[in-house]
Amino acid sequence: MNDRYDAGYGGDQYELVGYDEYNQPVYRQVPAQQTQQPPQQQPYDPYGQQQQQGYAYDPYGTGTQQQPPSYDTGAYDTGQQAPQSGYDPYATGTTTAYDPYGQTASSGQQPRVAEQTAYIPQQSGPAEDTEAPKTPETGERDYRTEQFAFVEEPTGDSEDVIDWLNFTENRTERREEAKRRARGRMVALVVVLALVAAGGVGYLWSAGKLPGVSSSGSKAGTTTAVGAQNRDVIVVHLHNTSKGGTSSVLLVDNTTLKQGTTVLLPNSLALTDDDGNTTTLAKSVGDDGTSGTVDQLNTVLGTDIEGTWRLDTPYLQNLVDLVGNIDLDTNADVPDPDATKKNAAPLVHKGKDQTLSGKMAVAYATYRVSGEAQNAQLERFGQVMQAVLRQLTSDPTAATTTVQTLAQILDPPLTDKDLGTFLAKLADLAKSGDYKTALLPVQNDGTLTAQASASVVKDILGGTAKSPDESSAVRVAVQNATGVKDDTEKARVVLLNGGFTFLEAGTASGTSATTKITYSDAADKENATEVAKTLGLPTSTVTKGTVSANADVSVILGEDYKPSSS
Repeated sequence: MNDRYDAGYGGDQYELVGYDEYNQPVYRQVPAQQTQQPPQQQPYDPYGQQQQQGYAYDPYGTGTQQQPPSYDTGAYDTGQQAPQSGYDPYATGTTTAYDPYGQTASSGQQPRVAEQTAYIPQQSGPAEDTEAPKTPETGERDYRTEQFAFVEEPTGDSEDVIDWLNFTENRTERREEAKRRARGRMVALVVVLALVAAGGVGYLWSAGKLPGVSSSGSKAGTTTAVGAQNRDVIVVHLHNTSKGGTSSVLLVDNTTLKQGTTVLLPNSLALTDDDGNTTTLAKSVGDDGTSGTVDQLNTVLGTDIEGTWRLDTPYLQNLVDLVGNIDLDTNADVPDPDATKKNAAPLVHKGKDQTLSGKMAVAYATYRVSGEAQNAQLERFGQVMQAVLRQLTSDPTAATTTVQTLAQILDPPLTDKDLGTFLAKLADLAKSGDYKTALLPVQNDGTLTAQASASVVKDILGGTAKSPDESSAVRVAVQNATGVKDDTEKARVVLLNGGFTFLEAGTASGTSATTKITYSDAADKENATEVAKTLGLPTSTVTKGTVSANADVSVILGEDYKPSSS
């Protein structure tokens, strides 16, 4: 193998001088004067350990020079050579330097000339020495700071990691925030449900609708005493201007229980005037007017009526027309009062959900079938009043405007504003279903029963039916059976002058020949005898028997009664 390299250009030649640490051949240029003498072939030593003379390559610069490897077709010689003067590429030892121009360099360390190392064309340059040389003393590699490369993490990867950490942290925070909001909503929902439940129970408790706590004395049980409940009451007198007669009701607003009621007052209700005389509600309205009737009602019912509303039939007709007609269930066919034919169609038909105009409402409220009790007509008037309240506005200002539009004159102290506000409150109760109608039970003699005192006077009105005091005058009930109408009035005057309380018991269906004076209690026997003497009758007319419920002595005047002799 030829260890020279002929470039073919200009006659320049190169010869192999050794191998580097990567086992790559190293060449040098042969001077011109030496090209004619072919170099002596050297056997190839792959490990660079064959001892030959010449210039050896020490890759680690330890000072022990070896001969450059040469090619040998024979076996490799691994024997060690004595140190020779040779080429030191790192100039770490004291060797005989190589003179590229053929001049022998003196012993000692020489500067390294980079141009002297030749390379084959198209051959890559020598790799940089990345391994640290070994120190002669310890034989270990001597690493230096400049030989270390500090590798930084790629910026893109670092940003990805940071972004992932931020995403994870933000996602965790969002989850925690969602949990906190969910807990907050749950707590708010529980609080709202608790408040709603408490409010519902409180409403049922206050309205007396809570099961197990209601009683006959109060809708709210015993929590609010009947007498402690607040009530607003006015009395309404309907005057029939065409046929005559009156109908009276009480409008009650229980502001404590939020309950409205229409109390129907029969005309036969017995009242006592300022003189101690017994009269009826119908007669009191006609004779004593509104103020006297209110005082008498307060005395009998134990209530406090705040005002009187006189409602004539023309005003009732206008009121129904103003609210836009009314709907109610009628219980009778009402003929048209203006009809000229006998078989004319009725103005109001009997049936459910009948719509009535103002004229129809007045005809129905005042209608009374022949032979029918006055209470039947009174109940029809109560139906009309409740239907009007359902149709009336609940706004106090608008209700006041409706009252003012009627252009009626109200009895003091009731004003348009007071009446409008009061009716608006009842209208709200009527629309919500918290409204009812009740009839005041009255006996045939006009007195109140225990049932009336419990169900109406006490529960609805919150009052107490007053009984006569023990020191009051003897009450005498007089029924006329003489056949002479004026005898009742003459007997009243005589009894009042004698210091007795007169109670009118009406007129008997027939006549009686003799007068009968009765008493039920033995303590009233003497009083009955005094009544007979006052009327100019013999004491033989006095007997023990049945008397009226609210009277001490009962008198049935017969034909033997002579007012002129009294």
